[in-house]
Amino acid sequence: MHPRDLEQDAIPWSAEAENGVLGALLMDNGHWDVVGDLLLEEQFFDTRNARIFAALGSLISACKPADVITVWDSLKVTGQAEGIDLTLLHDMAQFVAGAATVRRYAEIVVERALLRSLLKAAEEVHEIATTSGLPVVDRLEKAQDKLQALQVRRGRAEPVVVGDMAARMVDRINDLNVGNIKPGIPTGIPAIDLRLSGGLRGGKQMVLAARPSIGKSSLALQIAINLARAGHGAAFLSQEMPNEEQMERATANLGEILLDNVMTGRLRDDEWGRLTDAVEEMRDLPLFFDDQPALTLSDICAKTRALVRQRDIKLLVLDYIQLCGTSGKTQHDKRHHAIEEISRGLKTLAKQLDITILTLSQLSRGVETRSGGKPVLSDLKESGAIEEDADVVILLSIDDIPGHGPKVIEADFAKNRQGRVGSVALAFEGGYQRWRQSSAPLGQKKAGFRNYTEEA
Repeated sequence: MHPRDLEQDAIPWSAEAENGVLGALLMDNGHWDVVGDLLLEEQFFDTRNARIFAALGSLISACKPADVITVWDSLKVTGQAEGIDLTLLHDMAQFVAGAATVRRYAEIVVERALLRSLLKAAEEVHEIATTSGLPVVDRLEKAQDKLQALQVRRGRAEPVVVGDMAARMVDRINDLNVGNIKPGIPTGIPAIDLRLSGGLRGGKQMVLAARPSIGKSSLALQIAINLARAGHGAAFLSQEMPNEEQMERATANLGEILLDNVMTGRLRDDEWGRLTDAVEEMRDLPLFFDDQPALTLSDICAKTRALVRQRDIKLLVLDYIQLCGTSGKTQHDKRHHAIEEISRGLKTLAKQLDITILTLSQLSRGVETRSGGKPVLSDLKESGAIEEDADVVILLSIDDIPGHGPKVIEADFAKNRQGRVGSVALAFEGGYQRWRQSSAPLGQKKAGFRNYTEEA
């Protein structure tokens, strides 16, 4: 049932609020600055009111006077005067209100419009649920799309005088200087935090990319573990690796136990105690694993919103974007279009929830044919949108595999809106799945080094 098919007294709308807004605009066009950012023509329930509002908006936006006579003339000229006469407009214009009152009336109009949209969406969800021939998963996704589309239109931000912001900026700088606030959430790896000007920030999408077997999943897990150990919630959506394998890696990392021993159960005598300590620490870590494969954008949004609401996570890791599934509406599109939709959806999600999303990505094979094997932004696989939407892009490649000790990995900040571009050296102890800052200098790559990717 469409909301307009309900009994008149059951329809969520307010005739008084709609008439109050229009009357105030007719009497004082200056009120447009108070409500013009909030209201849309289609949010009026009475179609006559919607046409009057549109006429008012057209005249005021054109810097022309909008009163009873000019609005009436505009409606007649455009053929929108049906059901409207001068008496109706004169009656509206008797209403006089202050700016605060008009704004509240506009908010009431918007709220009632949202309720009507909710009723309509509920009916559409019911129809989706009862339509035969659709898989349950597709029905759920379509229903989620209907409900997520219901958003309150936010008022536009007004320009701010720089002088008014200066004092607040000084206060923030002072708080940063004395340590009252942090510039970001530290990743636990100082070289990375330095490039990020202090650490992870909410609303940002970061991309960590590499060829297979370089260690991007392991580095992302290290960052998630470091955040969780510092008390910040982190979630890892792994489409490639089951939760059991993630737990084995986390156990090796936290307990400093050889991963091979964790996987085979053949721990050394000194490792059993560290296993117990690692398990005890994990009991209290705000770290969450999810191994559902072929995640669609709707899946990711639903899981992330729930994690933020219920667990207050600050970091979401997606491993990795090329493994994501496509929704029914895009499954026949070209693959790069689907990746583009997911990439831009993740960026929007990060801003809406004020969290960091760390998106892992594969690089194309072109890296392996390049002298030195160092990746560049154009190596990001399947879609340029991954590069465009990211605030930070980190490209990993092997710099050195010494005879003893950890591998030296070059982390190239090829794009960085949070700080300077450039490379840092990381040390990767594969046996323990542990990452740290490396003291070794970069630049150890030799011609033909590209084959190291197969050995890593």
